[in-house]
Amino acid sequence: MRCAYTTILWDLDDTLLDFPYSQRFALKKCFQSIGIGITEEHITRYSQINNDYWKRLELGEVTKKELLTGRFTMLFNEYGIRGVDVEAFRREYEEALGSVFLFRDDGLAVVRSLQGRLRQYVITNGVSSVARNKLKISGLIDVMDGFFISEEVGCPKPGMEFFEHCLAEIPEKDKSRILIVGDSLTSDIKGGVQMGIPTCWYRPEGQTNDTPWKPDHEIDDLRRLCEIVA
Repeated sequence: MRCAYTTILWDLDDTLLDFPYSQRFALKKCFQSIGIGITEEHITRYSQINNDYWKRLELGEVTKKELLTGRFTMLFNEYGIRGVDVEAFRREYEEALGSVFLFRDDGLAVVRSLQGRLRQYVITNGVSSVARNKLKISGLIDVMDGFFISEEVGCPKPGMEFFEHCLAEIPEKDKSRILIVGDSLTSDIKGGVQMGIPTCWYRPEGQTNDTPWKPDHEIDDLRRLCEIVA
């Protein structure tokens, strides 16, 4: 029996790769550079601010440029941290963020197990330089058939323009045979629903869906994807 899906569009951060792991490393390194001891409160609050900025980017409320520096400016202002060159801090943070990685649920093994059976692509809203470096050092660049980075495409997920660009570039033109796999209901799943592309929501912590965007599949472990595409 032929597999229903021929193509997978994988989200990168918080799906294939453990983003909090890289984020924690980068924040600690950068705070050390400015001579400030970072606390768990700093990390938690930054994560909240960062997530909020990315949601606002998805809604078109801020630009990518505003996001990249605004999140640090807000954090520093809240904690009374003065005299920091925010632009230099951003550059160091992005370099550190792209220098380490950790797979979720044996993600690389999952991708490799599907290699040759399905075409696989990365779709990400991440910063281009960071995403490219993570793809390289993680080995994903060698097993993926391609990747689409919103910064290079010119618009972020869940914008229809982003997914229209992906569809124009990949061989499969039958949307019903493409599967988007991602953790974000408001980015990956919303984008797929709006485009009429099947989706698989990755929710490893058992999150609940309080949005109108309903995925076709749900998994709590990436290894379960093999059951869906088998």
